[in-house]
Amino acid sequence: MASSGMAVSAPGPAHEAPEISDSVGVWLRGVYRFATDRNDFRRNFILNLGLFAAGVWLARNLSDIDLMAPQPGV
Repeated sequence: MASSGMAVSAPGPAHEAPEISDSVGVWLRGVYRFATDRNDFRRNFILNLGLFAAGVWLARNLSDIDLMAPQPGV
């Protein structure tokens, strides 16, 4: 390719974009690959397992709240 005659310079410290560490990049690539994977069984199984765990956590932590009890100051 022919040079366009424009000088290319590296951006200064004020204009540098923060670099993503390798581990975060690997994690993001894994999330993207998982979300776009064609293996629906694995994706749905893990998603449903996570939703089940969240439901169990909510049930255990919110079970002591009595919504029908009179509220103070009301």
